[in-house]
Amino acid sequence: MEKLVNLCKRRGIIFPSSDIYGGLSSTWDYGPLGVELKRNVKEAWWREMVQRRLDVLGLDAAILMHPRTWEASGHLQSFTDPLVDCKSCKQRFRADHLDSNRCPECGGELTEARQFNLMLKTFMGPVEDTASTIYLRPETAQGIFVNFPNIVDTQRVKLPFGVAQIGKSFRNEITPGNFIFRTREFEQMEMEFFIKPDPEEEAKWFEYWLTERFGWYVKFGINADHLRLRPHEKDELSHYSRGTTDIEFLYPFGWGELEGVAKRGSYDLDRHAEFSGKDLTYFEEETRSRFRPWVIEPAAGVDRALLAFLLDSYDEDVVENEERIVLRLDPRLAPIKAAVFPLLRKGGQPEKAQEVLRMLQRQFVVAYDQAGSIGRRYRRQDEVGTPFGITIDHQTMEDNTVTLRDRDSTVQDRIAINELARVLEERIGWLK
Repeated sequence: MEKLVNLCKRRGIIFPSSDIYGGLSSTWDYGPLGVELKRNVKEAWWREMVQRRLDVLGLDAAILMHPRTWEASGHLQSFTDPLVDCKSCKQRFRADHLDSNRCPECGGELTEARQFNLMLKTFMGPVEDTASTIYLRPETAQGIFVNFPNIVDTQRVKLPFGVAQIGKSFRNEITPGNFIFRTREFEQMEMEFFIKPDPEEEAKWFEYWLTERFGWYVKFGINADHLRLRPHEKDELSHYSRGTTDIEFLYPFGWGELEGVAKRGSYDLDRHAEFSGKDLTYFEEETRSRFRPWVIEPAAGVDRALLAFLLDSYDEDVVENEERIVLRLDPRLAPIKAAVFPLLRKGGQPEKAQEVLRMLQRQFVVAYDQAGSIGRRYRRQDEVGTPFGITIDHQTMEDNTVTLRDRDSTVQDRIAINELARVLEERIGWLK
């Protein structure tokens, strides 16, 4: 993990937040390359979960919601972790993450566990009192549930159907850490899939979404041996869950949750109907009946997924007797799709390289580098996962062809400039 963290800072992928002031615990900023990588992860999820399906719609709900939302959802009462304090060094820990009843830092005596609510609160308006208290959402799901009648009324949907969104969530974690694995501010990719309230339908769609979501990580480069399914024990289920299975990834610190697939039943719609007094039922034309659907929820963390992709792509090898670091990211996720290099700084090569750059920028995120030896330039791009290097050389000036180098194999092909965009699109594999 340390090697990856250093690479991320050195190459502008992820920086410590507020770095000039010494940072802020477990908060991170995505740099110029990190923001592209993060955007690509989200777009890959959105393309798979929404754009390529007819049964899933998109939503972007507000972060700030009516406080009654969190009463109805149960988060004010039940969204807690057990907290203990060390009587000696005063550090705080999650009791369920400790192997003994002694402080893991100094060995001191711990206090009795007490329940700590993870909701982050703030105030709306000019007066800070209980009447103006609101909360930063701890999950994006509730924005979908409170919009259920709006979606049903406007979109002519039929069961089963899903509603997906990507957005920021906030949790006042007791012990954040492990780089971007556990933070207080994070981004989620969640989908609520509404089905008929029937145990057989629930079992069918639960297995379907487990298979789909596991396969998505493998499709985009995660080694299947580094993934596993772990059903939750009854005593660890969330207050809304009828059953949850985590897709876990083998991080350097051990197995950790990458995504959860949960059976939420009709808990959320039932509670919001009760607290709001609104009709949150679905009318089924075929049976002429009204009911509140049950829900299957695949919920993934953008940051955790990004971390898994980085970890599984990180590699060190030797090319032409020189050691290199390489991120073997799937080309669809890579922050930069190609880099353009003039072999020399004369003979019209830089001008030709700029022409190629401008042409490719219409479709791709492309880098340009003319400093240092061509080998050094290749290595710099390998480090950040750029899958293709394009070199303008003497032959380019004669026949309008370039060399196209593959990051992983280092094989170079001769490609005509007017074919370059098509070849890149084919090799990036967006249609897969």
